[in-house]
Amino acid sequence: MAFDPKNFVVSEPKSIPVLLLLDVSGSMSGEKIDKLNASVRLMLESFKKAETNETFIKLAVITFGASVDVHTQLQEVSKIENFLDLSANGATPLGVALKMSKAMIEDKEIFKGRDYRPAVVLVSDGQPDSGWESPLEDFVSNGRTAKCDRLAIAIGNDADLNVLGKFIEGTNNEVLKASDAEDIVNQFKKITMSVTMRMKSVDKNQTINITKNLDTDSNLDFSNW
Repeated sequence: MAFDPKNFVVSEPKSIPVLLLLDVSGSMSGEKIDKLNASVRLMLESFKKAETNETFIKLAVITFGASVDVHTQLQEVSKIENFLDLSANGATPLGVALKMSKAMIEDKEIFKGRDYRPAVVLVSDGQPDSGWESPLEDFVSNGRTAKCDRLAIAIGNDADLNVLGKFIEGTNNEVLKASDAEDIVNQFKKITMSVTMRMKSVDKNQTINITKNLDTDSNLDFSNW
């Protein structure tokens, strides 16, 4: 039989994409932003250790404060060598950040359809600017973003739990509460655990709920999300 090189092509490992949507408004300045920077770095190191030959993790970071920016383009965590510090200033343009995040996730050249169910983590310590309602409804109800595993961390007593609760609506997750700056690290550890546990799961599209038992949302099909 003639040699056919196509029979020996090694397929690219599948990834679990993670998108961090981080509030860097002025109220996050000081110890909060320092702890947030430390938390993201710890998350990156944990993700790198959890990777296998069959599955790896991709990470992207979008920040919203004085502007809305793609701080870190979606890429394999092993390729993120120097995570640049986040700085805090400005207001809380959540609506614009959600629109940017949705555009990124809906783009199949960025979030590839062959990969596993993405995890999107919203972190905020305050009230969003006006105009967030429609983008939030669109994010959680329509298209590929509606199928994402959505998680949220509320920092401090001023965080809008109503908004964060709407963000995770339809999932089995709860809003994680960081009562102070020090607790940001602890809540990020829980998010990190929920993703790294998926790496060890047979079905890596499963939702890993770190406050309850392992569960699956059987109403959604993520085989080709």
